[in-house]
Amino acid sequence: MIEELKRSLLFARLTEAQLERVARHAQHLRLKESEALFEQGDRATRFYLMLSGQMKLYRLSPAGNEKVIEIVVAGHTFAEALMFLERPAYPVGAQALQPVELISLDARDFLSMLSESVSTCFVLMADMSKRLRRLIGEIDDLTLHSATCRVAGYLLGQMSDSPNFSLKVPKQVLASRLSVKPETFSRIIK
Repeated sequence: MIEELKRSLLFARLTEAQLERVARHAQHLRLKESEALFEQGDRATRFYLMLSGQMKLYRLSPAGNEKVIEIVVAGHTFAEALMFLERPAYPVGAQALQPVELISLDARDFLSMLSESVSTCFVLMADMSKRLRRLIGEIDDLTLHSATCRVAGYLLGQMSDSPNFSLKVPKQVLASRLSVKPETFSRIIK
């Protein structure tokens, strides 16, 4: 588990003693496709490191409509900022889009470790600052760009040297993530 933790930016600069401490309080989890990890409003005592697969983070409106907030992929962490709240609750639900392997980390113990190490705090702050900048960029995209521009931007971000590629996320989930209706998404793709 320590080797898996070291591959993540958040844990890469921890000392061996810190990594051992984190690993002692961590658990490997596997989820099947469509299996929920937690629901919006559940008490948040853990945060997560994705090892493989894809997880959607989503919110439900009072009318039951789903909005995909983020698609988490291997190497990324999620829900770590909640450890700083007095009574943390997950503001989103998390559901596997495909079979997922992840590490579940004890938020309270990690927070205790942060209070003992200023350098570890700075690593976490840098990671959360990068995420904040990305989210501000997404707000700009949603408010300043058309649906066509958002879809085109996503497709350009997925391009490789090959002129062909397939969507790695179900079309309906991707449409929600880009704040586009599925029908509009299909029309833009065509």
